Amino acid sequence: MSTIPSIPRRTLLAGAASAALGASPLAAFAQGAPIRIGSTLALTGPLSATAQVHKLVGEIYVEQLNERGGLLGRKVEWIVKDDQSKPDLARTLYEQLITADKVDLLMGPYATGAILSAMGVAQRYNKVLVHHTLGVPSLAKYDMQFPAWSLGSDPGVTVNNTLFEALAAGPKPPKTVAVVTSKFPSIHFMSMGARETIKKKGLTEVLFLEWEFGNREFGPIAARVKDAKPDFVFVGAIGLDGNLLLDAMKKIDYVPPQHFYMYPAPGPLVASPDAKNALSVTIFEDQPPFNTRPGAEKFITTYRARAARANFPDTSVEVQAGASWTAWQILEAGVTATKSLDDKKIADYLKKNKVNTIQGALRFDGPSNYGDDLMRIKQIQNGKWVVVWPREIATPGVRMAAN
Repeated sequence: MSTIPSIPRRTLLAGAASAALGASPLAAFAQGAPIRIGSTLALTGPLSATAQVHKLVGEIYVEQLNERGGLLGRKVEWIVKDDQSKPDLARTLYEQLITADKVDLLMGPYATGAILSAMGVAQRYNKVLVHHTLGVPSLAKYDMQFPAWSLGSDPGVTVNNTLFEALAAGPKPPKTVAVVTSKFPSIHFMSMGARETIKKKGLTEVLFLEWEFGNREFGPIAARVKDAKPDFVFVGAIGLDGNLLLDAMKKIDYVPPQHFYMYPAPGPLVASPDAKNALSVTIFEDQPPFNTRPGAEKFITTYRARAARANFPDTSVEVQAGASWTAWQILEAGVTATKSLDDKKIADYLKKNKVNTIQGALRFDGPSNYGDDLMRIKQIQNGKWVVVWPREIATPGVRMAAN
């Protein structure tokens, strides 16, 4: 009678591990080199508070993407460099990513200045550039760039119309407005649009002031706002500008009756006790109806846990995180649909097809590859961001409040 030779336990375990590997995404990863995606973020400098949100989102997305099998059956690696909130440095780093690091694909940085710098490099090398937050669509001259921030092709008009429609329907429709703004390109552009909207709505502008990007002295600005006695303060804020202005207002015992901040660092602003009832814009919040979209709930749960561990002042998924997640969804959709890393094929696909994202279905066939304006108005109430306009998608049971 023949006998079956015994097999060492170590060999059995190794075989079982190999079988498990063959059924997992890791098996596919062994068949090719990782796909490398390169980008910069403002991890230091005036924009760092917001860019840290984008970094965390990118890390989560790449992790979950690899859990699903990566791209084209290959593992994805994200190479991110610190552009220090400096557009000129962003330009240099994107050159390095393409020429020295030899990345396969690009992902855009945070903020208009850096995005335009990256776009120039992408155009020189014929690379697709999906980006999060370019707020001046007319500046996007490159045909292979795609925005994840769905503010339409004319946001200086449409977004400001939405804001002032919300105010007109609110508890204290303003008659006088103070406009104070950073000279940062997209912020300044939107603030100039607000001034035009104020005129068209028959309101009175009682103050207009500008400051240089990176300014940290807001005392004189706060004093001028207080003296102007506006019903509503439109703040062209980016990063921590809003917090600094509110701190300066508090020192002179001034509380704005109604106030709006264009692109604040969302966590620090919502955490400030002086930001009660502050308004801002949004494309995504982790509340109905936004959080019911495919994949949103898993993202929100993971982000909240990671943000808490990173000691973020606000752990909710809001407009910045939503835009960043959307950008990764757009890039994945282009690669998956074309089964290719060919930038031209990806760009052609994105221009001809809608992409389903946590914001909704986005299209890129409008001027400068921008599609619909999906910007909404949100407000800080009881220490949280809530959507207040349009009413049909407002947070259930919520209405705009005034100080």
